[in-house]
Amino acid sequence: MTKIDKVLYTGKTRTTGGRDGASRSDDGELDIKLSPPGSARPGTNPEQLFAAGWSACFIGAIGIAAGKLKIRLPTETAVNSEVDLGTTEGDYFLQARLKVSLPGIEADVAKALVDEAHRTCPYSKATRGNIHVELSIA
Repeated sequence: MTKIDKVLYTGKTRTTGGRDGASRSDDGELDIKLSPPGSARPGTNPEQLFAAGWSACFIGAIGIAAGKLKIRLPTETAVNSEVDLGTTEGDYFLQARLKVSLPGIEADVAKALVDEAHRTCPYSKATRGNIHVELSIA
């Protein structure tokens, strides 16, 4: 397990009520209602939040990889992420799919950028070997 030498940022939230509750960041910028997936109740769920965080981080990692290759990313760069909550033999698990859109970037270059981003993105590192992840390029 890798221990961080220098902390760059700490996200802080307080959640009450679990999947039927609310979550708020210490700075007040995040203040959301939570609801179970598929419940049709107001609010988001942890799987959506995880998908949003991972896709944002992944785009940042693609940008770093592109910078190393002196490639300018298109402004339309996007990651569609899907995080599944499911069960196997009665235990809960997650799995994910990240579909990356890099319009105007050649396929082999796009693949190299996505592979490097998946190698370096902290969310990808945290999930590597723990959940099934599929990467694709739109």
